Amino acid sequence: MNSRSLGRLQDNLRYSLKIIKAEHMPNNHTTKKILYVENGIGYGGAIICLRHLVRNLDRSLYTPMVITGRTGPQYQEIANEALWKHIPDRHIDIVGAHRKLDPTTWPDKIPGLRFIINQILARADDLFNFLPFFLSLLWTAKQFKADIIHANNEPLCNRAALLVGKILKIPTICHVRGDQKGSQAMAWSYSLVDHFIPVSHWVSQSIQNNLNIPKDKITVIYDGLELDKLDINADGQNFRKQHNISPDSFIVGLVGLLIPWKGQEIFLDAAKKLKEKIPNLKMLIIGGTPDDCTSYEKMLNQRVKTEELEDTVIFTGHASDMPIVYNALDIIISASTSPEPLGTVVIEAMAMGRPLIGPNHGGAAEMMDHKKTGLLFTPKNAAALEKNINRFYDDPQFRKRMGNAARIKALATFAIEDHVEHVQQVYIENLK
Repeated sequence: MNSRSLGRLQDNLRYSLKIIKAEHMPNNHTTKKILYVENGIGYGGAIICLRHLVRNLDRSLYTPMVITGRTGPQYQEIANEALWKHIPDRHIDIVGAHRKLDPTTWPDKIPGLRFIINQILARADDLFNFLPFFLSLLWTAKQFKADIIHANNEPLCNRAALLVGKILKIPTICHVRGDQKGSQAMAWSYSLVDHFIPVSHWVSQSIQNNLNIPKDKITVIYDGLELDKLDINADGQNFRKQHNISPDSFIVGLVGLLIPWKGQEIFLDAAKKLKEKIPNLKMLIIGGTPDDCTSYEKMLNQRVKTEELEDTVIFTGHASDMPIVYNALDIIISASTSPEPLGTVVIEAMAMGRPLIGPNHGGAAEMMDHKKTGLLFTPKNAAALEKNINRFYDDPQFRKRMGNAARIKALATFAIEDHVEHVQQVYIENLK
């Protein structure tokens, strides 16, 4: 038995033992069971926000269980907070195959060949990825006796969870965390959902405009943070020492998974200009790399070498103690090239009272007030990002004022207690 199989066996044993324990808990029969399903690309903001919700759910009313399609140390921590089970959602890498195939031209030399290849890949995805996940999830939901299925991401990537809800006649709730383009497959998947929780008003407007979702099926709820656990006095020097950065260096950090739309390329474009303007500048790319995006990480590293940025740009990898990270940075950047639904980095940086620069679209534009709680720049525009970084660098007092104002707004907007109360009200309404 290889290490991966052994790990899955251990995960399933832990799950079975916890199910037995849950069935024999006093008064457990009075609680409603919520089955959360997380099928994100990697360990990022969506799963972090889900963990905040699960930890603070009223256990006298609800018993949560979390299903994740991926596993790893951060996912396994969920087992300490709730029932948790890993059901693999990817046995063959269809995304990676498309990433290699789509830029090539040889399939276009024979009419219809690209269509045939795409159909073969789609059916392979259905057979080897979707079907095993769906069947395992169906069995798990029946064994758990779920009262509600709550999908933590878009309906299309969570169609297995939504179909399970239909088969078992269980209400389905779905978080919506992105812009929607209104394809036929997407419209079909949205038709499976009983109620939507968009994480910002612009996301709500998007699904109404593009997919004709009625307002009475939508409740906008901002993501919540355990604000009392964000140590605003965390010693950022520890993070600097960890990466051999001197105390007098000026650090600009882009925080987020290494995936193309998070804006790391624009960040490097700005670094090329700024390294000649700001003494002792360090530009940090902070975040892990999903398995699907290892080629993207290699490309970024190659750019750093080719453009002679090794003395300026540092890749830190995944960081778990975020208060230390934020306090190590002089400026925090969110540079998503596609509109981000809300952005955990944005709300965490605001809650920490740190100087923040974000793109003027999506959730960042909804949360941040330009020149009041941070600076907004034109999306995909490296020159505009560079200008805002210079603005903050030149005026330390301005940075401090922006950070203080951002924290005040965050404390009033993103409290986990309010978030949980609103989500539980959605459960109540859909259990009637």
